[in-house]
Formats: sequence, C-alpha cells, structure tokens
Amino acid sequence: MSGRDLEREGANKNYSSSIPPPPSRVYDPETSWTSWLVPLFVVANLVIFILAMYINDCPGKVHAVEGDCVFKFLGRFSFQPTKENPLFGPSSLTLTKMGALKWDAVVYHHQGWRLVTCIWLHAGMIHLAANMLSLVFIGIRLEQQFGFVRIGIIYLVSGFGGSILSSLFIRNNISVGASGALFGLLGAMLSELITNWSIYTNKVAALVTLLFIVVINLAIGMLPHVDNFAHIGGFLTGFLLGFIFLPRPQFGWLAQRHVPAGARLKSKYKVYQYVLWILSVILVIAGLCTGLLMLLRGENGYDHCHWCHYLTCVPTSKWKCSDS
Repeated sequence: MSGRDLEREGANKNYSSSIPPPPSRVYDPETSWTSWLVPLFVVANLVIFILAMYINDCPGKVHAVEGDCVFKFLGRFSFQPTKENPLFGPSSLTLTKMGALKWDAVVYHHQGWRLVTCIWLHAGMIHLAANMLSLVFIGIRLEQQFGFVRIGIIYLVSGFGGSILSSLFIRNNISVGASGALFGLLGAMLSELITNWSIYTNKVAALVTLLFIVVINLAIGMLPHVDNFAHIGGFLTGFLLGFIFLPRPQFGWLAQRHVPAGARLKSKYKVYQYVLWILSVILVIAGLCTGLLMLLRGENGYDHCHWCHYLTCVPTSKWKCSDS
C-alpha cells in the first residue's frame, strides 16, 4: 500500500475483492493434499503485521503528530492517526524500514529484496483482513487439489511479478500487500480451467463466472489509490504458471490403472497442453527477465506504454489521476 504522507498512504493499495473457489471437477481422493502452507502464509502475515505495529510504536514516535493514536489502550501497538493511515496500521516510514517496495531504493540502492518483502507487509488491519480472507478462501482449496509445492511457487513468483510491474510504473510512492500474489492464484485458476477443460463439469458456467470475477477485480483496480499494476503483473504471471504447474492428465487416466501389464498406453496429456506448457515457460521467463532488467536500468514503463495509466486509474468528474 502506499505512501510517504497521508495522501500517499493509500496510493498503491493492493486490494482483492471476492474471489471464488476453484470450479468443480471430477473428485479423485488420491490427489487430495492436506493444506498447511496457505495457513502458514496467513500466520506469517499476521505475525509480520504485529511486528510492524510493535516497531511502529505510535505513542513513542515524534512523527505521529497528525492527531491521537487510534486505540491508545493498546500501547505501542496502537495505530497511526487515521488522517495519516485510515486503514488502521503503521506509518509509511515504518513500512519502508521493514521492506516496502520503493522504486529508488531498488534501482539506486540495490535493494532488490524489497520486491519480495513487500508481499508480506500490509498497510493496515483492513488491508490485511481483505487479503487474508481471500487467501484462505481460494488458497486452501487450490493447495488441497494441487499440493503445497506448486501453489507455493505460483503464489511467491506471482507476487514477485506483480512487484516488478508495479515498480516499472509507480515511482513516487511505496507499495505493500499480497494482492499481486493473490491475483496470481486467480490467474492460475483461469489457466487451469483452460488446460484441464475436458475434466470439468459445467465448463461454460465455470469459465463465465471466473472471467466475470477477473474483470470485476481488475476494474476495482482502476479506482484511485489502488495499485492495479501489481494486480495485473501478478495475474499474468499466475496465468502462465497455471499452464506450467497445473495441467492434469486427460485421457482416462483413472481407468488406465486397470490396464493389463505390458499394454501400450496413450499419453496422459494432450498435445495442446504440451504446447501451452512450452509457450508459458518461454513467456514467463522472458517476461520476468525483461521486466527486471528494465527496472534495474531505471526505465520508466510509461515511456514504452503511454496509455497504461488508464490501467490503474481512469479520470472522471469525481477524481483526477496523477502521472505517478
């Protein structure tokens, strides 16, 4: 999330609105895992937020001058004044110290680790609750179906991809939040539905529902003070990773267990799944490497895409959008 002052505190919110669970498919108990990684991610985010509040120590810091700390009975865990942070959280200075994404720190001070640490920070209780509820809602189901390794990779790499795209366009504010990673899971859900099309029930309804949710979430990102570039970057990364990590066998793979020994079996995967896998590997590697190289060179994304500001903010009679 964002900001070096009150106005900027909300400039790069990474919000996730309601996201549906994965569409129903034929259930196979042998492919069901116990979810533990997603709950661990939730606990880690909660612990880091508590640590941020402890370090923030609103009553003891001189910079908390825009009003009384919120819920002062919490002592050093009380929140910054709402004029500075209306999301009930720490100051932007504390978030910056703990690893918030900051363009000049990455480019000029070689602090590339911020591209990862910002995923684990949240600007406030509201921000944290929205993201963690979304993570529990979709992450546990996905982990149960595909295991912790694949879902963990998609979550972390998507968050990294969202951070890269955000840094290419957002220069004057800080950004924190897990929404890029969450949109990666959403993108992976869509590509998984496409690559495993034949084993789904209610295919068209599932696709229409998922596309509707994708459009709604990305449309919300066009509101002011929301970092939609992190959403888009995470979604595209997760979409490609879904083709790589989430394909399932298509040719009656359950029945093949009963084929006599020595019988010649058809390939478990269809040709289009192999094609999508190869293309996705090429695109995700090329995209992440190109974006990271552009970022480290200090290039401005708007120099290559003049209309891209409409992806994160559409000016209306009610609000204006700054170039940053």
